[in-house]
Amino acid sequence: MKLYKKGSQAIINVNGKYYTFEVQHWDQLINRDRLWHHLTGLADSLDPVDIAQQTLETADPPMESQEIWAAGVTYLKSKAARMEEAKESGGDLFYDKVYDADRPELFFKAGRQRTVGNGDFVNIRQDSTWDVPEPELTLFINSQGSIQGYTIGNDMSSRSIEGENPLYLPQAKVYDRCAALGPCLYVSDSPIDPEAQINLQIHRKGNLMYKDSVGIDRMKRSHQELVDYLFLECSFPQGVFLMTGTCLVPPSEFTLQKGDEIRISIDHIGVLINQVAHR
Repeated sequence: MKLYKKGSQAIINVNGKYYTFEVQHWDQLINRDRLWHHLTGLADSLDPVDIAQQTLETADPPMESQEIWAAGVTYLKSKAARMEEAKESGGDLFYDKVYDADRPELFFKAGRQRTVGNGDFVNIRQDSTWDVPEPELTLFINSQGSIQGYTIGNDMSSRSIEGENPLYLPQAKVYDRCAALGPCLYVSDSPIDPEAQINLQIHRKGNLMYKDSVGIDRMKRSHQELVDYLFLECSFPQGVFLMTGTCLVPPSEFTLQKGDEIRISIDHIGVLINQVAHR
């Protein structure tokens, strides 16, 4: 099933039927064990309603007070791209090492203040010359460390800044409107299909500038491995979102421009659409 957030309203989509209800505390709604069973019970208690598709095209990110964290260099292609961008600064060896290390790369990405939803604008930094979206399967993990759902994440990245020095990663990754989540929270009673495909398209003035796809089974590390490391010394009282890394990397000569449209789709979840703006 799919759970959408629209202001104070929650919308459940079960097999093409929609159910709506008011939510006072989104955190309390999603931060629980057996979320799928809870939402199934809610849907069974409600009458289906008609929902216009336009309503869901501008859905809020499915979060309230949760943080977003991210994992880096979890795909081989990501390692190669990071090594390329950091070669001149001598930082390329760090990415080679982290791909093969026991400990994954994990970093804070954003809170609700810097996160946008479906149909909203993401930013590129004015002090960056090389900017890309990073489409990522994103886990929702409850406060007990149990994966309860999935969404689409766009980990906007300033590759020119990160390439100058790996220590500049926070500036390359964290700024206003640096993250997008949506269009919904996909909740199932079983893990997402490992053969699910992530697809990325970038359009500019109606022209397709980039298109590629990858299966989430190409990721080197398991979802549970990333969760276990994230929860080793961190607590998340309302749960947390974890972006699991990207394998779709536009060529080095490409950079985002204001007005570009980014379309990220993942099987079973849907399509996250954002346009690019300057800060």
